[in-house]
Amino acid sequence: MKNCYRCWAEVDLGALRENLAWIRNQVGPEIKIMTVVKADAYGHGLKQIAALLMQSGTDVFGVANLAEAANIHAVGRGWPVLMLGACLPEEVELAVRDEVMPTLSTLAEAEHFSREAVRQGKTVRLHLKIDTGMGRLGVEPPEALPLMRAIRRLPGLQLHGVFTHYSSVEDDPDYSQRQADQFIRLVRQARAEGMEIPLVHANSSGGLLLEPETLFNLIRPGLVVYGVVPPGDRPVHAELARHVRAVLSLKCRVSLVKDIPAGKALSYGHTFVASSPMRVATLTAGYGDGYMRAGSNRAYVLIRGRRCRILGRITMDQMIADVTEAPEVIDGDEAVLIGRQGGGEITATELARWMNTIPWEVLTSITYRVPRLYLGGHAS
Repeated sequence: MKNCYRCWAEVDLGALRENLAWIRNQVGPEIKIMTVVKADAYGHGLKQIAALLMQSGTDVFGVANLAEAANIHAVGRGWPVLMLGACLPEEVELAVRDEVMPTLSTLAEAEHFSREAVRQGKTVRLHLKIDTGMGRLGVEPPEALPLMRAIRRLPGLQLHGVFTHYSSVEDDPDYSQRQADQFIRLVRQARAEGMEIPLVHANSSGGLLLEPETLFNLIRPGLVVYGVVPPGDRPVHAELARHVRAVLSLKCRVSLVKDIPAGKALSYGHTFVASSPMRVATLTAGYGDGYMRAGSNRAYVLIRGRRCRILGRITMDQMIADVTEAPEVIDGDEAVLIGRQGGGEITATELARWMNTIPWEVLTSITYRVPRLYLGGHAS
């Protein structure tokens, strides 16, 4: 029996468990896993995904802001959470109170956290970011050791982690190697001075296989946990693709099927005009659900296992698909926007290519009006 939704996402918790287990097998028991769950767990639903991951072996969570950290602590109080972005000055008090590990880049930030930690009678476990080439946050490598020494002298602070972030790991091995060399050199220098740093990390999903020399003792997988291979030119991705399974499927329904004559224009702006008689299906999804307008006249969906091209502009709540070669399609049929149907599959990466973007944006653009249905396990 079909559900009553017009557009919905199905989240396969069994696939999520398997992906995390495969990552654990790849890195071994000595390396900790920080699962990145920012942006509503990449559109999969933060609280439900966090609950499953807590049961499945993640060690730390990576978030973008304090609201996400609070949602994780609502599921499991006391679970280690690293805020990957910089804290705003007015957020420092809350970060200390909720024991969220902050990412620091400057002495001024460290001094602010030190004062607040002393005031609250707490110890802040901070992570220092090293800017080896990403350019957003972090201290420049030549200035890192003096900053690390200064942090260790400030009361209320523990230098719990040091990390960097690859900017082009999926495509540019030479630039990534320069980043790795800078970071490895700094870590060696810090250890030579007797600094004990519990967590050292550099590798996100792409770095997991592509830069094995910088696994250190913590990794930060994001996209690959959700079963999506980061797109790029380096060939190891073919191996990765065989071992992970997509967690999220995005679906909608056929609301109406009709025949149109040659010369008929479809949707806003008349960007598609039929050159011959056609059969088309109106679908119950659009950019209001996060299916981006950039896929107009380019994207495909699966209906009855067949690939059907999107015709004309995608609108807020609806779009039109060519079902001329699928005469069996009827009103009420299921259309798959991301996922499998019959023998066909449309991946988030493929959809991203049609939309001239990246799979991260495809997943995180799925809006809150799209219900998430959790399958294959329990998510509280």
